[in-house]
Amino acid sequence: MSETRTLLTDTADRLFTDLAAHPDAPFAEVWPSIAEAGFESLLLGEDEGGFGGDWGDLFAVARLAGSHALAAPVGEAAVAAWALTRAGLTPAEGLATIAPAVDGCVENGRFTGSLKATPWGGAAQTVVATHAGSLLRLQTTDCRIESGHSPVGEPRDTLTFEGAVAEAAPSDIDLLACGAFLRTAQIAGALDAALAASIAYANERVQFGKPISKFQTVQQTLAIFAIEAAAVNSAGQAAARAADAGVADFEFAAAKLRANIAAGQGAALAHQVHGAIGFTQEHPLHRLTRRLAGWRSEFGSDRFWAQRLGRRVAGLGPDGLWPELARRSDAA
Repeated sequence: MSETRTLLTDTADRLFTDLAAHPDAPFAEVWPSIAEAGFESLLLGEDEGGFGGDWGDLFAVARLAGSHALAAPVGEAAVAAWALTRAGLTPAEGLATIAPAVDGCVENGRFTGSLKATPWGGAAQTVVATHAGSLLRLQTTDCRIESGHSPVGEPRDTLTFEGAVAEAAPSDIDLLACGAFLRTAQIAGALDAALAASIAYANERVQFGKPISKFQTVQQTLAIFAIEAAAVNSAGQAAARAADAGVADFEFAAAKLRANIAAGQGAALAHQVHGAIGFTQEHPLHRLTRRLAGWRSEFGSDRFWAQRLGRRVAGLGPDGLWPELARRSDAA
């Protein structure tokens, strides 16, 4: 880890720890602290007024947000700012987020349609979306907002526009894949935190006169859990390296699929170790496992990414997968 990334993650960890201590604080009180820290400009160059960070830095910050169960669109705001800058569109003023799903059309510079399950869509001033080979910049003042929520209660709003002004620019940015990368990082962090909590609980919980961590079945459960968490971290970091090298469509897809699988298994294993106490509202485990359940389906489900990867691999032919993997590994 570079010295710059160490400073970045130390700052993020301190801030997210403070914010996580007040999980019920209104979003209007939480976001100003995050915006002041400058995480929105993480992927922007220093000449653009940004941090000059890379996708590895974004993975590290989003992973910390996941481990602290942070209820704020840190990664979405960073990706939105990066996408607008790369497409040459007007930078956002205030909070910007990204839309995972677009249903509508653009005619004469105006958009009619809906953006579904948009993270913090109702709280944002700007929403960035991709449609028909273009990047769109839309203002939430021009839409009707239908509130929706993730399993843990975070906003996932539907924004409906009728002839709203849309800034558009040709772009090859895949915001769905970028969002999948963010969820991979958050899943990695949440799995690590849930694993640490499970190990601590297993060492504290005494059954039949000894800690349950001494039982072979519990040890095996924790070992499997650790493998799942490590796999997601490895996949996410590999995807970040590929993105920094310039092409990461394959890696983003593989990482999200692996993260989705691990999210389901990890949440189940955490609750197996904790037993009944882990299901109570008073215990903090649910803040992680309910997020894992939601993140698993956001920005592409298991089936979606499995199909995309399957089509990609099938298109390479019987002898094409290994050379492609080797080529991409060399590039990264």
